[in-house]
Amino acid sequence: MSKSGSILCVCSLSAITLISTQALADKSCVHRVNNTHKKLLECVTVDGAREHQATLQAIADENNGIRTSGTPGYDASVDYVVGRMVEAGYDVRVQPFQYQTFITLSPTILEQVSPPPATPVLNNIMSYSGSGDVTAAVSTLGVITGCDAADFAGFPAGHIALISRGACTFALKATNANNAGAAGVIIYNNIPGTLNGTLGNGFALDIPVTSVTQDTGQQLAAVPDLIMRLKTETLRGETTSYNVIAETPGGNPHNVVMAGAHLDSVNEGPGIQDNGSGSAAILETALRMAKVKPRNKVRFAWWGAEESGLVGSTFYVNSLSQEEQDDITLYLNFDMIGSPNHVFFIYDGDDSDGVGAGPGPDGSAEIEALFESYYTQVGQPFKGTDFSGRSDYGPFIAVGIPSGGLFTGAEGIKTDDEAALWGGIAGDQYDPCYHLACDTFDNINLAAYDVNVDAVAYAVLQYAMNTQSINGVRGKGNFKPGKMKYLGPFQVE
Repeated sequence: MSKSGSILCVCSLSAITLISTQALADKSCVHRVNNTHKKLLECVTVDGAREHQATLQAIADENNGIRTSGTPGYDASVDYVVGRMVEAGYDVRVQPFQYQTFITLSPTILEQVSPPPATPVLNNIMSYSGSGDVTAAVSTLGVITGCDAADFAGFPAGHIALISRGACTFALKATNANNAGAAGVIIYNNIPGTLNGTLGNGFALDIPVTSVTQDTGQQLAAVPDLIMRLKTETLRGETTSYNVIAETPGGNPHNVVMAGAHLDSVNEGPGIQDNGSGSAAILETALRMAKVKPRNKVRFAWWGAEESGLVGSTFYVNSLSQEEQDDITLYLNFDMIGSPNHVFFIYDGDDSDGVGAGPGPDGSAEIEALFESYYTQVGQPFKGTDFSGRSDYGPFIAVGIPSGGLFTGAEGIKTDDEAALWGGIAGDQYDPCYHLACDTFDNINLAAYDVNVDAVAYAVLQYAMNTQSINGVRGKGNFKPGKMKYLGPFQVE
């Protein structure tokens, strides 16, 4: 895999021999120009996206079950995407960047030692935790946040600190605990559900830090004379990873439409839902649009090191000149779009929900409206979700680029009302395998993914032809919002 030039020449595609059986079975999709919604959505299929997911699963299987940035599994994922996009005729660039990697070298151990019996405790290591193996008494801060050094006044040196989530970063809590002499840190959630947090790639203290659920944390805090063992073994250091940037040869270079998804997994598993679902969907869309001559340049991106804190997408946006940033009309983000216990979430561009972060940059509300139109046409209810900063839209929003996209839920808990609308199990996580080893090829809601794979293609083609609703630039008349037509309707059971 060559990563030095701005345009990548792939001379051997031996690792990328998969040719879509769907394409072979439907020659019309291979050869025709899919320049209408109807034609494109006949050819963009969930089976095609699943073939890409199957390849990512096979790559993980050959690389210790992971595709984490900085590992051979991620590099092989990059090879696969690059090969398919070069083969389809796109201009492809592999963009290297350096960052502080974080890899868990062995399973994290958290167990109650005393009072007996010895009991293992389910936990999730905080990304960028240091290494350590300590057995010590546990001291809880109770309602104190740990966000101020004074919160640790009188803390017994050598104890493990038990701290609630909230009010400041995990890194600040862990730093204050370390400075007070804590031998380890356990942070428990302040809401129901699993806590999967990061200390940030700037955290360099060599102290073990892990997390537990709210219920577990409260139970541990109530145990008198509690002694626990906390063991973490991690690798932190500078490494190189890569973004894949592929764009149409034609189209207005000053009116760029971007669609992106992160390609990396966490250390704990293969990441076929998070985010093989988004990565496969934009790849399938791009391949089926290969013969389309768009009015606007379309740029597809597969981001590296998202799981390390949006590193790849941040590097990309920061590498652009002001003129290059201004050329990007909008960014569409697809991260986890087939969750097993799904909800059809649309990023809340206009802040109509009135919770969390405010609206996106001007134009984001119109992107949200496009996806609302799509779901309405296919007869599916939808719900807004906050621009929480947890995915790769973050760097684009930060520089004022209109953004939007889809999401079907991560570690959040499905409500009774949501189960009534979309089915599934109230009280369970949207994705019970979020950031776990079970995030495999089977960790998917096929019906929901089928709907969203088409939604990706629908939006990308729409903006490839007409961005008038975003920036006033006229495009093809039959792609005006009022004239959009879809095959529909789908039914999700």
